[in-house]
Amino acid sequence: MLPKRFLYNFCFQCKRVSELPKSGVPVLDTTFRLPFLQQLEAVNPDAPSCTIDFRIAWHEKGLAFSLEVLGKTLPVWCRHSQPEASDGLQLCIDTRDVRNVHRATRYCHRIILLPGDAKMKEERAGAIWLPIHRAKDHPNSVAVERIVTKCEFGDNGYKLEAVMPADVLTGYEPNEYNRLGLHYVIADRELGNKYLTTPSPLPHDCDPSLWATLELV
Repeated sequence: MLPKRFLYNFCFQCKRVSELPKSGVPVLDTTFRLPFLQQLEAVNPDAPSCTIDFRIAWHEKGLAFSLEVLGKTLPVWCRHSQPEASDGLQLCIDTRDVRNVHRATRYCHRIILLPGDAKMKEERAGAIWLPIHRAKDHPNSVAVERIVTKCEFGDNGYKLEAVMPADVLTGYEPNEYNRLGLHYVIADRELGNKYLTTPSPLPHDCDPSLWATLELV
């Protein structure tokens, strides 16, 4: 059966942050939080309980993200050589929010933010760009090393933060185009994957028409 979230087109407001630091990440308070829609649906009593807190902000110089995952009892599993199989935040961003196409354009980006592994010092937080399946075209070369990432580990989870500079995102011109397409998957081997809107088995990671809209305010 189709999930209830598939029946709606979602639009969320995304607030502007006053500044993006030259290094590090800005502090995003609760007013930058997006609702966690999955909790509105029927809960599987056998699924492990968890808390998901996803926040996003925009600025002329780029986008800022904050993700907190609580409720884990196992260590984060993260391998930079296996980004899609790792715990972390998988982002799909359309800088033009084209709603009437089913194949990605050059303005569509798929970037995975990895928290790293607290026990494997060589596997630090980082970002990886992946091509979108069946895309009509791909964005300009993405310098993922310029994406600032930071992760803090706790006893029952982690907090992952990131800043994406504007020139990393092809077509990001917020003063001219004030709407973005957005989809995320919070991947977790222990807690199960969490989706912003449309989950698997629908092609949520390659069909922009299934993504939500962010209105930059």
